[in-house]
Parts: sequence; C-alpha cells; structure tokens
Amino acid sequence: MDPIVKILIVDDEPDILEFLSYNFRKKGFEVVVANNGLEGLRQANSENPQLIISDILMPEMDGIDMCKAIRNIEPFYRIPFIFLTAVTDDYKVDYAMMSGADQYASKPIRFEYLLALVNQLMAEKAI
Repeated sequence: MDPIVKILIVDDEPDILEFLSYNFRKKGFEVVVANNGLEGLRQANSENPQLIISDILMPEMDGIDMCKAIRNIEPFYRIPFIFLTAVTDDYKVDYAMMSGADQYASKPIRFEYLLALVNQLMAEKAI
C-alpha cells in the first residue's frame, strides 16, 4: 500500500479550499490548508507536506513570495509546487514560475486535471 501523501493547499477563497480539500481527501490524500502565504509558510514548517498548491494573489503574503521563501528552506527546496490561480497575465505567470514553482494551472480547473498534475509531479520528484 502506498504511503499517504500530505498536500498543503494555500488560498484565500474558502470555496476553493473546501472544493480541493474534499476532492483530494476523497482520493486518499491528507490535506492541510492555509488562507494566505504567511500561514502557508507556518503550515509548511509544522506539517511537512509533500506537495504545495497555492494561489498567487492573497493577503499578508502572496503565493510568489511564499514560493520563494519555501525554496530557501532546506527540506522544501525540491518539494513539488503548483500555482493554481485566476491570474492570466503573461508577465505575472512568468514571474510566478521564476519564483520556483513547478507547474501553473488556471482557475477554474477540473479536479481531474489538477490530480493528473499532482500525480505527474509526485512521480517526477519521486517523493
């Protein structure tokens, strides 16, 4: 039996957190949530997730700054990181990817597509 994978989901929209949490739990993942990048950093440090899914635009600390900070923490510099956001501006997307993210997906999203991205990243990173 495969070990349970812990995912950290960071988004300031409660509906998104609920939708993703429900669906990932249904697929056997353990889910930890945060409402902004600062809380996401705290959760990453205390919960040791194996993958992070984050929005970009959030209060207190945006997803880009959180991703940069995550990439500077020794145990997390290789952790798979997906931006899931409504931001579609090409420059913002490029900037987000340069912060260290592995993948970028646009909202709204079909859960099956996001699950495929997660599975692909987990296989690539062999975590």
